[in-house]
Amino acid sequence: MSDKPEVRLEKIDRDRGHHLLHQMLRIRRMEERSADLYAQTKIRGFLHLYIGEEAVAVGVIDALRDDDAVLGTYREHGHALMKGLSAKSIMAEMFGKESGCSRGRGGSMHLFSREHRFFGGHAIVGAGIPPTVGLALADKMQGRDRVTAGFMGDGSVAEGEFHESMNLAALWKVPALFCCENNFYAMGTALDRHQSQPDLHLKAASYGIPSIQVDGMDVIAVNHATRRAVRAIRNGEGPYFIEFQTYRFRAHSMFDPELYRDKSEVEKWKERDPIDNFSTYLRERDLLNDQEFDDLDQQARDEIEEAVRFAEEADWEAVEDLERFVYTEED
Repeated sequence: MSDKPEVRLEKIDRDRGHHLLHQMLRIRRMEERSADLYAQTKIRGFLHLYIGEEAVAVGVIDALRDDDAVLGTYREHGHALMKGLSAKSIMAEMFGKESGCSRGRGGSMHLFSREHRFFGGHAIVGAGIPPTVGLALADKMQGRDRVTAGFMGDGSVAEGEFHESMNLAALWKVPALFCCENNFYAMGTALDRHQSQPDLHLKAASYGIPSIQVDGMDVIAVNHATRRAVRAIRNGEGPYFIEFQTYRFRAHSMFDPELYRDKSEVEKWKERDPIDNFSTYLRERDLLNDQEFDDLDQQARDEIEEAVRFAEEADWEAVEDLERFVYTEED
């Protein structure tokens, strides 16, 4: 059930290359700015950054349609941005402002937008996997041509709900794409210390689900593999599982002292930075020059700075509304 897809079979022209690069830059600049704002205590609570993993969110969601659903983990800012939520609504949510995508009540880990079919932001490990099956099952029962893509981390595959969900997804042949972002650390525990079988895609394959392992630092490899999986799902072949091997360059969260991995390991992975390497790939094919890169990067920076200004100036929720959506009052 397991095989590895060919890498970079899809032809990339200048416009498409610039588009994918720009999307990764948007995520990177948003996350870097979020770290700054957290240090200034303008963003509070937990904050899990996606720096280093941008190729996965961009490559996957680029292969989906607007009416497809996406569910994220607590490291979901990049997924939300790629699914169409504005940087303003995301930043305002992290500030706790009423104009945030979850009215300021969810914060960093609970981004949500029914309009964009982005259903979380799930703070509990593995919590998004069962609703991925449920949303996909609903589409199948209603005869809708949709795919539900659910993201999970490597720590999720140790949860019982992972195995229950894989079993039901296979039995019911739901149109679900399971995207495992394997960054090799479940919080602070190395993969080989918490998984007896470190090839995580084989766990999904054991349930009869087509399952592959992909270089998650290569946006083209991610996109190609996802498009192939989505075609199979839309053809009625049931669920599909992709293990994207990636790496986070920052600590698990802003509270994490990061004592569990060597700095040399992090620096080694940074040599495979998905933005730097894809930029090099485009330059080698005369599809990008320094000025074009700077322009794309400046567009991303400007967008994020505008989002920060919006969040700074946005209103807090009125005190008299604080009990809304908390309790249901009887008539």
